[in-house]
Order: sequence, then C-alpha cells, then structure tokens
Amino acid sequence: MLLNLQNQIRTVIEKSLMRFFDGTAMPSVDVEVPSDKAHGEFSSNIALKATKLLKRPPMDVASSFRDAILAGLDEQGLSGTIEKIEVFKPGFINFYISNKAVCEILEETLRAKDDYGRSDFGQKKKINIEFVSANPTGPLSVAHARQAAVGDALANIFNFIGFNAIKEYYLNDEGNQINILGKSVNLRALERLGEKQDFPEDCYQGQYIYDMADTFLAGRKIKDAAELNALNPAVIRQFAVNYLMDVIKEELKDFGVNFDVWSPQSVIADEENIKKTFDDLKSKGHIYEKDGAMWFNTTQYGDDKDRVVKKSDGTYTYFMPDIVYHQDKFKRGFTKVFNLLGPDHHGYIPRLTAAVQALGQPKDAIRVLIVQLATLFRDGQPVKMSTRFGQYVTMREVMEEVGVDASRFFFMMRLVDAHLDFDLELAKKETPENPVYYIQYAHARTYSIEEKANATGLYHAKSSNFKFLSEPEEMELIKKIGHFPKILLMCWNQADVFALVNYLQELAAAFHRFYDRHRVIDAEKPELSVERLALVHGSRIVIANGLRLLGVSTPQKM
Repeated sequence: MLLNLQNQIRTVIEKSLMRFFDGTAMPSVDVEVPSDKAHGEFSSNIALKATKLLKRPPMDVASSFRDAILAGLDEQGLSGTIEKIEVFKPGFINFYISNKAVCEILEETLRAKDDYGRSDFGQKKKINIEFVSANPTGPLSVAHARQAAVGDALANIFNFIGFNAIKEYYLNDEGNQINILGKSVNLRALERLGEKQDFPEDCYQGQYIYDMADTFLAGRKIKDAAELNALNPAVIRQFAVNYLMDVIKEELKDFGVNFDVWSPQSVIADEENIKKTFDDLKSKGHIYEKDGAMWFNTTQYGDDKDRVVKKSDGTYTYFMPDIVYHQDKFKRGFTKVFNLLGPDHHGYIPRLTAAVQALGQPKDAIRVLIVQLATLFRDGQPVKMSTRFGQYVTMREVMEEVGVDASRFFFMMRLVDAHLDFDLELAKKETPENPVYYIQYAHARTYSIEEKANATGLYHAKSSNFKFLSEPEEMELIKKIGHFPKILLMCWNQADVFALVNYLQELAAAFHRFYDRHRVIDAEKPELSVERLALVHGSRIVIANGLRLLGVSTPQKM
C-alpha cells in the first residue's frame, strides 16, 4: 500500500504542477522516504529542483507547490489519505498520512497473509543466478558459504516478486586444478600402500585428501602400489571429483541451499562447442590474430584490453569456456543472468560483459556481483585460513558451531561488496545482542501473545474497521510493515539481500518497542485488545515472510 501511495503522490505532484512549467520541461519528480520520522512518511525535493527555472526562492516555490498539490489530492482520491502537507527548509515538501490510511496497511497484510509482499513485478521473466560454483578440490570454505547464503536468498526474493529465478552451480570439472587434485589423491594413496612420497607444495594437503585416498583404495580393493600405478590417472581423478561433489552437495543441502541446475564444464564447454563458438565469433569479426595467438577484441565493448582466447600452442584459455557457458545460458531462454563471484574475479566483469554483448545480448543482460570475503573471529581474534594446506574453517564447521540460521543470517549482514567480520561467539548468543535471535524472538513472542489471548477467548480482529489503534508505537510498527514490499524491490534493484536483513532488524525493534510500552491483552478494553492482537498477527506475518526469504527458520517457541 505504501509503495502504491508513493507512486500516487508522485503522480499528483506531476499533474498538479504542470501549470508552473508552461513552455519548459518539469524537473523529474522524486518522492522519497525521509530518514527522520518527524518529516513525514514521504518527501519531495521538487521545489529545490525548480527554483532556478522559476527564479524564485525555494521556500516560496515549495509553498506554492504545496497549495497546488493540496488542491490536486481530491482528483486522485487521496484527500482522506494524506493528513497534511508541510514545507520544511530549505524547500522540501513533506507528506503525512492519516491513521486511517496507516491502518489500511494492516488490513492488507491480514488479507494477504503469507503472500504479503508477493507481486508480479518480474512478469515471470526467466533469470539465472549462478553462485558458489566452487571447484571440486576440497570442502566448501567460509567464502563459499557467504555466496551460498546470498545467492539462495536472492533467488527466493526474486521468485517472490514474480521472476522465474533458476539457481545454477557451474561445475568446473576440468583443467589444471582437477589434475592436481587427482595427483594429490594418488600420492596419498601410494603413501597408504607403504611407498614414501615427496609431496609437492602445489598439491592439496588437507586431511580430506587422505580420507579420499582411503575410500578409493577400499572401494577398489587395491592392495599394492603396482596395482594402483597400473590405473589410468583419469580414473582416480574422476573419483576425486565425484567424491568431493557429493561432499559439496551434502554441505549445501544441510545449509538449506538446493540448486535447480548443475552444469558441468565438460559437457557444456566441450571441444565441439568451444570450436563452434570460436568460429562464430571469428566470422563476426570479434577474433583476430596477434603474436601467434588469437585475441577477442573485448575493448570494443569497454574492456581495458583485448583478451587472448587461443594461445600460440593451440590451446584455449579459461575465457573461452566461459564464453561458451554464457552463450548456453542465453540459449536456454534466460533474459538476465547474475554471476556471484569472489573478490579475486574483478577482472572478469568487463570481459564477461563484453562477451555477452558480442553474443548479441544487451549489456545489462549480465550482472556480475563480487561477494567480498568474510573474516571469522573467535574471542576477538581472527581465525586463520589457508585453502591450499587445508587449515581453513569450512562451511560445515561454521554450521556445526553456530547453527544454520545464525550462519546464513550473519553471512548476509553486510552489503555483498563489503568485507564481512563474522563474530562466532556473538552468533551463538541467545540474547538481544544477536540480531538473528532478536528477530526470531520477536516472531516467537507473537505466538506466545496469541496463545495467552486465545486462552482468555480473545482473537485478533479480522474486520476492516480499526478504530482504536492510534499510539505512536502502533503507527510506527504498521508503517514499518507497510515498507516490506518496497524493500523486496530494493533487493532486486541493488541485487543484494542486505536491505531485507536490515529491515527485519528494524521491524523486530519496532515490534519489541510496541510490546514493551503497551498492554496487548486488556480485559477491560476488549475492543482495543483485538485490534492490538491484529497488529501482533500482522507483525508475525511479515517477520515470517522475511525470514523464510532469507532461508532462516521461524520458531514458535524460544
């Protein structure tokens, strides 16, 4: 309702002020939500924008605009919704909505229930969200966990607002790292068979490599080194990939992340598809030869330099399979693709954007999100991580230490492009200091209140005639509920879930504030009680909807 009202106010402003700009273009009209509640529910700076055009002081312009807008409210049927319009220095026009209009937000929430905030904004457009996509060379790390939490929540939100969002994991099951993985397992297997080995530093040295070697030897019933050496290296390499993919899939499942599509590079970007795409790009003039290598002219699309796609020895660079993979996405009917990558992939943004355009797609058909790293802290000290030597804290360990809910929520507590400090001790606390506990406690509290009310024969009001809700904390809470649909659209525009994380903390704070200052169940005021119970129920609906979108549970008791 608030989002619609915001748009209606913008329309009123545009229609009411047209006469002031006879023969000149009206500046664009912005209607924002002020950070200071004292300045109303909405505010516009149109008078500040127009002061030079009209050659009048901004406060004078704002006063004239206010009078014209007041006259235009009746035409839009908003005279009973907008309680007053005031002018504030240096020339803002602020809009205050009536309590009656505020209560309509609660009515809408109670009607929509679990669908409150759902919309057809996305018009069922098919979009792709590719995230995690960790090479199967070890268990998932904290960095992968943050991508998993963000990517999964983004997909949930996008689907909720009307898109057909498909979650995809790109499996890089080829290349040098996979060869090193196979070699690492093979060498550890030889050790287990009694042969002393010089283990290279570039091999994977975690305990999990020994575990894989043991499993391989037991499964094949191999008793001596000669029998192992007789095997094709591809056999143990494929075993290692399959083993670790099973581990990764299980970890993601336990983290609440289930991918719709698993796309192996070996299938999508095989030799035939790479050659076909390469030849197609060359025929369109995007490929040229220089110094014996073949180059893709990505500078034509804004990259800082052209990129080699085929080396002088005839082998393709990593960029070429990436191009084939993105071409495959668009062939599958996606109108927009999101790639969540780690901070070491900044250079991929211009080259991937260039590739997408060379493939015939608009520039904004791809959006690459760089998900910054997370640093774990325990007892105030950072936990050291080293992926090569297997001394890092895995996603599994974080889940087991603080739980899935806290893990997911904490990984989303900063903008994706901001570094995240993850306090393990705070995440385990069952106190208001812990933000996820604070929100879940608000949700559980709504159940407790309603259970007590039902035991006395009181149930929340379902009629559309709220007469008794008027306290500042009640109005603040309802207004906060009303911003939920807009927050979800903000997540789309920003391609980030942080706005929802922050919103839920503010909503929980508004609910606790309301509950702490006002008695909900009052035997002497049954009419007020049923309306306050409706507010409690509406709060539960929105808190639950938000938590579910983040992939966090909604406990009834804590």
